This record gives sequence, C-alpha cells and structure tokens, in this order.
Amino acid sequence: MANIIDYDLIIVGSGLAGLRATIQAARRSSKIRIAVISKVQVMRSHSVSAEGGTAAVLFPDEGDSIESHIYDTVKGSDFLADQDAAERLCKEMPDEIYQLEHWGMPWSRREDGRIGQRAFGGYSFPRASYASDKVGFYEMQTLYDTCQKFDNIEFLNEWFVTSIIQNEKKFAGITAIELSNGDFHVIKGKALIIATGGAGRIYSFSTYGFSSTPDGLDMAYRAGLALKDMEFVQFHPTGIMPSGILITEGARGEGAYLLNKDGDRFMKKYASKLMELAPRDIVSRSIMTEIKEGRGFKHETGVDCMKLDLRHVGDKIIKQKLGGIREISLKFSGVDPAKDLLDIRPVCHYMMGGIHTDINGASELQGVWAAGEAACVSIHGSNRLGANSTSECLVWGKITGDEAVNYIEKGSSVASFPTDLVNAEEKRIYDGIFRGKGQVNPYEVRQKLTDTLNDKAYVYRNQTDLLEGVKKVRELKAMTWKHVDDQAKEYNTNFSNVMELDSMFRVAEVVLIGAINRKESRGSHARTDFPKRDDKKFLHHTLAYYDPEEPIMKKHPVTITNYKPVERKY
Repeated sequence: MANIIDYDLIIVGSGLAGLRATIQAARRSSKIRIAVISKVQVMRSHSVSAEGGTAAVLFPDEGDSIESHIYDTVKGSDFLADQDAAERLCKEMPDEIYQLEHWGMPWSRREDGRIGQRAFGGYSFPRASYASDKVGFYEMQTLYDTCQKFDNIEFLNEWFVTSIIQNEKKFAGITAIELSNGDFHVIKGKALIIATGGAGRIYSFSTYGFSSTPDGLDMAYRAGLALKDMEFVQFHPTGIMPSGILITEGARGEGAYLLNKDGDRFMKKYASKLMELAPRDIVSRSIMTEIKEGRGFKHETGVDCMKLDLRHVGDKIIKQKLGGIREISLKFSGVDPAKDLLDIRPVCHYMMGGIHTDINGASELQGVWAAGEAACVSIHGSNRLGANSTSECLVWGKITGDEAVNYIEKGSSVASFPTDLVNAEEKRIYDGIFRGKGQVNPYEVRQKLTDTLNDKAYVYRNQTDLLEGVKKVRELKAMTWKHVDDQAKEYNTNFSNVMELDSMFRVAEVVLIGAINRKESRGSHARTDFPKRDDKKFLHHTLAYYDPEEPIMKKHPVTITNYKPVERKY
C-alpha cells in the first residue's frame, strides 16, 4: 500500500530551473506548501557542471542591445526558434543577472567593477556573464542558499519520481520511490513543474552526469504529453578525450585555437569571420569534416580527434579564468593546457528538444508546467547558442513559478485521485522491474543502447544509419533485461539504473524517428543524404506522442515575428 503525502506545488528537479521556480513560488506565497523532489542531492544536480557563462545584455551603453541578442539567438537556431520566446528570454534575462547578484552570486568582475562578460560562439557581442569557469556551481549555490530563507519549502532528496497521475484531464499528483528505504509514495498536488533536465546519457560519449537520464521526459511522454524537436541534439565541439568531460566554450572565448594535424586553424575555411566562435553545430561539423578528410589526430584509444591549443592564452589567464579547465585537463587527460595541446572531439552536450510547452511553460495537461532543459518552449530551435541554457533555466524557472502560483491561487478544483492508476504504476515498477524475470545483464544492454545512439545519430546522420539505429534499439528493448539482481530496499542503485534504462529506450526511439522524418539539414541535425535546409517542407516543430507500438509524430508551426529565415553565414 502506497504512502500518501499532500502538497500544493510539486517541483521535480533541483537544478537551476527547479530552484529558481521554487524561490519564485515561495516569494509569491508563504501559504503554499512546496515540495522539491530530486533523485540526487541538490548540489549533485547536473546544473553545477555548467562552466562558461550565462547570456544577458548588460551594457547597452557599450554597444550591445536586446535586439542583437534576439537575432543572434534566432539565427543560431537556424530559424526554428519561436521568436516570441527568444524575445522574452532576451528581454527578461538582464534582471535575472542582477537578481542573482543581489542574492550573493559572485560574478567575475572587470577592472572597472562591472560584471565580467566573455565572448561565446554565435554572438555579435561578448555577453556571457561568468564566474571564473564554474558559473553553474556558483549559481546553484546562490539559489540553494536563497531557498533556505523560506519556511514553506521542503526538499525530498534522493526520491525517484516514476509517473504523473491525472484525472479528468487535470493533474492530480505523482508517484515516487524513496531511495533510502525503497518505499512507494503517492504525492498529491495541485500543480506540477517538471525541471528534470536533459536526456544526454542516452549517448555513451556525453558531457552529462550519469544521473541525466530521461526519467522526467518519459513520465510526461507516458502521461500523454508531447515531446517536441527531440531530433535536435547538440554536440559540443570540445569534449576532452577519452572521458567526454566538457572543455568550456569559454576557453575559445578567451582565445583558444582549434588545430588539425597540419597545424592549421581550420575554422577559417568554415566560418571565416567568427572562426572558433562560430555556433556549436558549425564547429562540430567542421571538426568531423576535417577528420573525415584525413586531417585529424588519432587518440591513444584509437578514436579520431582534434587538438585545442591554449598555450598562447597564457598561464595567468588560464589560472584566473579557466582554473577548472586546467584541473579537468590534468586530472582526466594528464595534460596541462598551458603547456600542451588537448585532445578533443564533439560530444553530446544538450537536448534542444523536450516537453512541449507554450510561452508560459504550460504543458498540454492542466496544472503541469515544464522549465529548463526538460522543456521545449522553443527558444533554441535546432541549435542552442552557448550560455543561453542557464539563461533559459532562470527566466522560465521564474515564469513557471509565477504561473503555478497563479493557478493554485485561483482555487481550481482538485482532481480526484484515481487509485487504479496508482495501483497500475506500483505493479509496473515492482512486478515488472524490481521482481522482473529477465536474464540479460541490463548494464550491458544500457551500454549497447548508448553506443547505438553514438554510432547512428551523431554529428552527421543518414537514412541507413538512422534506420539501423531504430532496429537496434528495438532489438535491445525486446531483450529480457527487466530484472534487479540486488533485492535490497535501501539505496538500490541496481533498481534505479534499470528504471532509468526503461525510460531511455522510449526517448531514444523518439530521437531516432524524429531524425528519420526530418529529411533536411538544419542546425544540429545534419544529414549527408539531405545536406540542405528545406524551409518549404520542414520549417516546423516535431511533436511525438506516446503509443506502445511506436511514437505518433505530428507537426507544429514555428512562431515567426520579425526575422524571416535566411541562410546563416558566420
């Protein structure tokens, strides 16, 4: 029998978007009881790994402008961004930078005392506000400290949320497992904000923390909510070999070069103006083109790579602004970037897609919102500019916190709780997974799944590879992997890993089928068999709805306000 808990607002995810939403809701009302639920401790959320910066126009007196930020974002998206959402991001973001400052955020400073901003790819002006190269850590610490000022916030850390419960097309609550003891809980609520981050661990070569699996996306998908634009996966140009840990774009913002085996700064051929600071999709494709044409290096693992050169940046700048990168380089590759070249390769870094929402973060289910990387508003279209993701988390964390409180304060009738759905979910989890009769090692299956995505849906794609990818994913999914060898109830990572794998299969299939259907090249989605952008046929969003057989795919219009699509040139 499930334990039943009751709150007003449930926020799933304790990263930047989740914490910003929590603070906004708590500031709005001291009477609303807020539960923040996460499968990890707050400061283990993947948001702490954000390195380079948070984009905002702070100094229009020095030549920057909101209009420029909007256009850079839309152009960077390869014109698939909803332009009203991009405009809202850019207009609201400056206040968020200063709000963080007032809460104690230790922004790096210029010599004149103003907040430091560095150049980032695809921008026409340096507008990535930074805190050395640990911006996510400091933003998270600032927000978490601020949460402690409120008495109506309760953190349920190390709880694994498994499903959304709804009735009469309205949110009613969630189900979750308390990982410390294995207990199954029903958590009733009036409103839900999903802020569970991205799904990048469906790829084996990834910058994401190992907890970044698509549990939140999958529970929304199974509840009937659409996943939008999931074919668009961002590959950051500089993942350090062989781990895939991120080398921030801030390194190139401080002047680092990309070199091929001939010692050439090859980006001059692909983006003669911005070079290493072209948008990420262009830089990643350029790296893979150089490798394909024989101008790459061979890492000791046998994998092709390129070199990142920071030697000329200087020891002082590296220590002052890129200290974390130096530490990562020494620890994970044994290289001091002030003295030697770094081996890098494009790595899965961000999902432009997510839960389909409107401009206020509202999903298709009454009482449910989504924010941050878990959502697709859509600001980033087919390619996100660096430093716009932490910005999105802050702006839409605030927006969804406000919207959820407005909804609760209106006193909308609470949906009755359907016990049959709760019983079915408990049976799915415990009979289907925990006491499953599978024989195949789920860890081996997970490795094969993530390798398949890496092999078949990487920087360059084609119909043959994508079809083979779907076939392989379905073959793996059909294997008898649903079982948990360790039957302990306390902190059973075997159990949680198999639950994660269950969600990974459904979301991986959506990524592949979306990529098959989009027969063009746009932003991060580059097809060698359809190398051109096709606005006549594919200037639309992709929606995927859950069906046990395979995703039901639909189209959704792009909001275009001021900027008509043109060819991107950098």
